[in-house]
Formats: sequence, structure tokens, C-alpha cells
Amino acid sequence: MAVPSIRFKDVPKEDRPRERLLKAGPGHLSNQEILAILIGSGTKEESVMSVANRVLMHFEGLKLLRDATIEELVSIKGIGTAKGLLILSAIELGKRMSEYKAEDRYVIRSPDDGADYIMEEMRNLTQEHFVVLFLNTKNQIIHRQTIFIGSLNASIVHPREVYREAVKRSAASIIVAHNHPSGDPTPSQEDIHVTRRLAESGKMIGIDLLDHLIIGDRKFVSLKEKGYV
Repeated sequence: MAVPSIRFKDVPKEDRPRERLLKAGPGHLSNQEILAILIGSGTKEESVMSVANRVLMHFEGLKLLRDATIEELVSIKGIGTAKGLLILSAIELGKRMSEYKAEDRYVIRSPDDGADYIMEEMRNLTQEHFVVLFLNTKNQIIHRQTIFIGSLNASIVHPREVYREAVKRSAASIIVAHNHPSGDPTPSQEDIHVTRRLAESGKMIGIDLLDHLIIGDRKFVSLKEKGYV
């Protein structure tokens, strides 16, 4: 007499794949358990774990499953089109993640590099925009954010707002920039005051202000080169 398949409802709740995933994390699940979660349910005759095991046996493990087709999957008892497509989608997502390469990040080596990065975007703006570039330890830009729009004023450009985002992004340093809609990038006393305030605050928390760029029409001024940073 054949031994009846263990019904899924008879498996202790704490030993079921989804519960184990929540409790222990995906790294502690077997291939069979992960596949069972994708399949979702078994048949009247056998549990989802049994179906998952038969899928793995059919493909001799994960290596051949990687190149499975929908026709192969639906030929297995307990795997219909919907479940087959879900498995194929998970396989494809895994392939794409393994092949993913982070795009090359823009590196700031000089004030010209920073100005080139934002010049075309900022030189024709009709209002002043205060922008922060967040850099990693290799001086690569990891994030860009407009902090505010309007005339530069020390009471508005508060270091707290600038460095809060820097801490959130784990930035090693920052470059700030704003445009002069007049096209003339000559720094004002307010520009210099804001720069010094940001530089002092950055030193206190260990995130360097590398430069403050003022963008004009196809020209710029680096306050670092002027000695204000």
C-alpha cells in the first residue's frame, strides 16, 4: 500500500515555508521551501512541498531549472500556467539581478567637473536654485538634490537641512551650488557668509564641504578657489 502524502495542513505552522521565511529569513530556507512559496499551493493529492520537490527532481536541481520553459513546467502535475509563469518570472528576475552592474558614477576631481555636471541644467533658470551634490569617499556623486528655490539667504539655507540629507545618504563630502539668473556668477557677501557657515558645520560633523559653485551663463565661480572654503 502506498504511503499517503503528508498534507500541508498537517505540517506544524512554525515549520511551513512562509512562517520560516518570516522568522529565519530567506537564507535559511531550502530550495524546495523557496520554490514551494512561489508555487503557493499543492493539489488534492499532495502538498505544495511535494509538488516543489517533484519540480526540482524533474530539472535535477536549480541548474536546469534556470533554463526551464513554460511548456516544461506545465507538464509537471500540480503546475498550471499561472504557477509556471510565476516561476519563470522569479527565474528571470534572479538572472537580471545577477547580471546587474551599477552604472558608472560621475567623479568630481576639480571645480570644472562640478560645474560641467550642473551647468546646462542651471544656467538658464529664472530663479535661484540651491543644489547639493552628495559624494562618496571616491568623490563620486551618489545623489543630487535641490534644497530650495529662491534668493540665497543664510536664514533659509540652514546647515541642518543640508547635512541631514548628507547623513542619510552616508555621504563623505558635499558640493553645494546655486545659480545667478543674471548670468553673472560674482559671489555676494551673502554667498560668502552661507559658504563659511556650511563649511564650519560640516567640520563639526565630519562631512566636508568641498566647494560652493556659483553658476552663471556658461561661466562659474568656485568659492574654494577664492579661498572661502
